[in-house]
Amino acid sequence: MPHPKERLSPQLDYEGWRDLLRSMCGRYYSEGVKPASFSGWVRPVNVRGFTALDIGSNAQRVERTYQDVRRDGADHYFALFPASGQLAMIHNDQAVRLAVGDVALVDAARLVTYSADNGEQWNTVSLSLPRQSLVSHLGFEPRGGLYRSGEAPAGRLLFDLIRTSGDGAGSALSPADSYMQLAIYDLVGALFAPTEPSSGSRHGDKLFARIRHIIKDGYADPDFGPHEVATEAGISLRYLQKLFTERGSTCSEFIYSLRLDQAARLLHRRGSLRASQPLSEIAYLCGFRDYTHFARKFRRRFGHPPGAYSDLLGRPSDETLRTSPSESASWAHDA
Repeated sequence: MPHPKERLSPQLDYEGWRDLLRSMCGRYYSEGVKPASFSGWVRPVNVRGFTALDIGSNAQRVERTYQDVRRDGADHYFALFPASGQLAMIHNDQAVRLAVGDVALVDAARLVTYSADNGEQWNTVSLSLPRQSLVSHLGFEPRGGLYRSGEAPAGRLLFDLIRTSGDGAGSALSPADSYMQLAIYDLVGALFAPTEPSSGSRHGDKLFARIRHIIKDGYADPDFGPHEVATEAGISLRYLQKLFTERGSTCSEFIYSLRLDQAARLLHRRGSLRASQPLSEIAYLCGFRDYTHFARKFRRRFGHPPGAYSDLLGRPSDETLRTSPSESASWAHDA
């Protein structure tokens, strides 16, 4: 794959970028830049019968929400490589910061949020892998959210294979391509096969895994916050925030992410059953004491108020699911 500066694809405006991305890998939404200032590109590359996407943008935040997952039904994985800039990723309860050379496994059937440094244009290369074929070959279902550093040999081999592939749709598969597809699956397996916990793991990673479990157990309590997490983990609040900052997130952001995910699940069930459960009760069950605060954060995350959920079920158009880019340009967290 050519260096980003050698791209053949033109810069796209926001609508063109969003629509092209949606047609190739699913629904995503960008925030943090005004539509008039937005620029980006999406370029497909044929990799031995697989599709890789060279994607770039100056958006500060790109998100795939519960509504996106539910509406497009995408069922594949991505092996994602940052090609320039740095990206923080929250996916499957994992919060990591990715640098050039790293590789992450993204499950398109799950929520994911990418955040870039303010004002920095970023570029990723994502290889799409059909779920059923990958799981059948590996013999296990890999978990999205895992990542490996640029020092992983299998990651370097996989990226080199993508980078040296041609453009566009390409020609018909050859027998050699079929063998190369198996090699690609093997490289993904070498990168993300489950391993037994090692006694030599870094202390910070072990501690962060424990902190995630603490938050998952306590987020539904409205009085639960970073102070309570630090106390239960037996560390200082400052060190807790440092662990999250290193992974491109904050403790409050992670707590609210879990609360909003649970709220979306409960609201979807409420709408499906046409139940009359009060929205304020759902908010409280998910850890929000104040409904106004819940509704504001829910709209910011999903693009529509909680009460619209029942009406949205069954509607073919997604225009009601999002605020306009100008309405969503500011996404600063108030937690």
